Amino acid sequence: MLKPTVGPILGHTTTNHTRIFLRGNSHKDALVFAGVRYRRTGEKRWSTGVFAKLDSSRDMCAVIALNDLAADTDYEYQAGWFSPMSPVHTVETVTELALQWPPPIHRFRTRSPRATRPRAYIVGSCRYLRMTAGIAIAPHLGDRIFASVSRLAEQADPPVSALLMTGDQIYVDDLNAIAPDREYKEILHKYRTAFSQPNIATLMSSLPTYMILDDHEIEDNWPANKSTCDEYLYANAISAYELYQASHGPAHELADNGQINTKLEKYWYQFTEGDIEWFVTDSRTRRNLSTDDRRILDDTQEQALCDWLVRSPARVKFVVTSVMFYPDRKRQGEDAWQAFPEQRLRLLETIRTQGIQNVFFISGDIHGSLTSRLTHSEDPDFEVHTIVSSPLCNSKMLPYANASTFILDQPLARTPAGDYRYELTGAVISQDNFAHLIVDAEQIRVSYHDRDGNLLQTTNIRLR
Repeated sequence: MLKPTVGPILGHTTTNHTRIFLRGNSHKDALVFAGVRYRRTGEKRWSTGVFAKLDSSRDMCAVIALNDLAADTDYEYQAGWFSPMSPVHTVETVTELALQWPPPIHRFRTRSPRATRPRAYIVGSCRYLRMTAGIAIAPHLGDRIFASVSRLAEQADPPVSALLMTGDQIYVDDLNAIAPDREYKEILHKYRTAFSQPNIATLMSSLPTYMILDDHEIEDNWPANKSTCDEYLYANAISAYELYQASHGPAHELADNGQINTKLEKYWYQFTEGDIEWFVTDSRTRRNLSTDDRRILDDTQEQALCDWLVRSPARVKFVVTSVMFYPDRKRQGEDAWQAFPEQRLRLLETIRTQGIQNVFFISGDIHGSLTSRLTHSEDPDFEVHTIVSSPLCNSKMLPYANASTFILDQPLARTPAGDYRYELTGAVISQDNFAHLIVDAEQIRVSYHDRDGNLLQTTNIRLR
């Protein structure tokens, strides 16, 4: 067996289940299979391999699900791909072959069912890896920060449960004015290059990684900048996104055989850990820009989000939206929630009138990081927070956000029932960074670290 050409990437993980993405390669016209075997840490005997047939129509990629795992348990696994000599093998018959697995041993831990246990997460977005004529220019710059994330995760207490990548994991439109990528093979090559850099590959092989797209997975300010010839671009970009980002997340249901059902109905999804729940929205591909019903989320998704906010018993609710929920920007706010005030107000009114506590909006996009608190002039029980983390790696062509970027002297919204007002609860971080979130019984601690892992700022947000 050979090492994966991309991956393994550890995806959605629960108390008894995990998903592992990997890519092999074509081998003339022969059959190709990918496989994973695993065992509890400390055990000698490996499990029987779990295999998937690879196909060029899916860029030789597969996601393999491991089921019936023990909760709160350390596991190790090996992953690889091969082409058997016989052309009649199936995923069932290759389990009988004596295979020599690639030597790297990767590790993961299933989640604990304990509701009150402290949890930790890493959040980041906007990872710029400049590509020119298919070649990454100084790729170590775009990969450097992931070594720092790994070092923090190795030492963290409580252990880091997951990495949340909230948009712009790649830039399809890199150097868009000079040599735009539109072809499927070009976009696939960009994903392969971005996800196979050594530091991010090491990190994602052991830390469950959850992703959602933003505009640069397609085109800057999509779909506002969409032209009549962009349907071709969108089809290619979204197919590549489904393969490399959505495939190992919770948006995919399991088939009857316990493996991933490749049919995908939507990109937004939910997942739970103890008494913490996440709702990861698709705030990019379901937009309606018409003047009579402007929406950043489609009607079905908005209703699902509101139902979840009202009915979920979770103590802490994280809502991921790739573009910023608030604060509003002085300029260039037409791409974020600022341009969809009616829908934003409906969500806020749902949270306020239903008395929902401990709601946090997580986002990226702006190439700056911040925390902000939203209150209501006539309702002292209402409080919502945003946690913004961006960028993981900036381009020299793009400016960082700073405090002067935002409108800080006006209410977010005025209603007959009162005004929604916000304030920053820390400095705006204007450099490459990632966020480390710790949720305990009393508070959420948000710590921002620079690309070398140095602490930049910590904000403590009291839970209610």
